[in-house]
Amino acid sequence: MVLQVQEGLLTTASLRILVATAVPAERDAVARAFTRHSRVDVIAAGVGPAAAAAATAVALAGAPYDLVVSAGIAGGFQPEAPVGSLVIADEITAADLGAETPDGFVPVTELGFGTVTHRPPNALVRELAAAADARTGAVLTVSTVTGTAARATELRARHPRALAEAMEGFGVAEAAAAHGIPVLELRAVSNPVGPRDRAAWRIGDALAALTEGFGKCAPVLESWNPYDNQ
Repeated sequence: MVLQVQEGLLTTASLRILVATAVPAERDAVARAFTRHSRVDVIAAGVGPAAAAAATAVALAGAPYDLVVSAGIAGGFQPEAPVGSLVIADEITAADLGAETPDGFVPVTELGFGTVTHRPPNALVRELAAAADARTGAVLTVSTVTGTAARATELRARHPRALAEAMEGFGVAEAAAAHGIPVLELRAVSNPVGPRDRAAWRIGDALAALTEGFGKCAPVLESWNPYDNQ
């Protein structure tokens, strides 16, 4: 289901933006940050990179967009991305796309296939981070959420710039790349990456931070010129 933030005719003077979240609670948190005059469509695309890629691709095939954003809550690597903070990806990386070998994990790129990383527009990332007081770094896409300290340590060893992990960003980025459209990823941290402890999750706080963060980012997103130096 697409939640259209604006009703009525669209003007040609502003960007049209697609925001892909995983679940309705994230979709609604993002939509609250925009006015009805914004050219923003927000979808709940499903959980995981495959669902996110499929739903984003369908949405992009149905309408022209200038920018795609993967958004939602995420686990944060401590202490760099504390619970409640906002993270904006300067690198969207599939952390577990590859092969296990006797010598450790090998990414699919080293096997001679595809890509594992998409890079959002640098200037836009910097502007958004300044507007929302957000941290910037790598956001990892995983198919299995980290639940142990050993797994968290392994991911940080392979991706020392990682600030957060989520499950959809790379899928959204793949769909955007297939259509030649720039992509962003914005995440509000709901829990630490590491041992699975549901008592430590702060999902409500993270959703509130997501709304607040997008509220601060909205003017930058709506005025961004995709033809500027990226």
